Amino acid sequence: MPATQQRKARVEHALRDVLIKMVANDVRDPRVKAATLLTITKVELNVDLTVARVYVSIIGDDAVRDGAIAGLQKAAGFLRGPAGRELKLQKAPELRFIHDVGVDMSEKLASIVRDDEQKAREAGREPEDNKGGT
Repeated sequence: MPATQQRKARVEHALRDVLIKMVANDVRDPRVKAATLLTITKVELNVDLTVARVYVSIIGDDAVRDGAIAGLQKAAGFLRGPAGRELKLQKAPELRFIHDVGVDMSEKLASIVRDDEQKAREAGREPEDNKGGT
């Protein structure tokens, strides 16, 4: 991996860690606090490290999710400077918060599987093992 890609990956990881801490401790927006669980799943920086797409997984209904994203967008300027200083970046990246649907999809799929297994038990059958054997 070229040195610039290694640096980008290091900055992405470090920025994620800093933002997790800052969102938990410093963001006071009630829309963000209303989320049952809010996790920063990943950070992707563009090539010149000026824009960071911050993917956020939020447990809650659509209104809570939309409110939390709006609250984080409003706090982006407040978070940008301190995060850049903590990482000793010459120019802190612009933060863009995006709802990460991947975690929601996996939770929905797991819920469907649990429901199917429960229905199979109620019908007197054992849920099928996915081991591929007969």
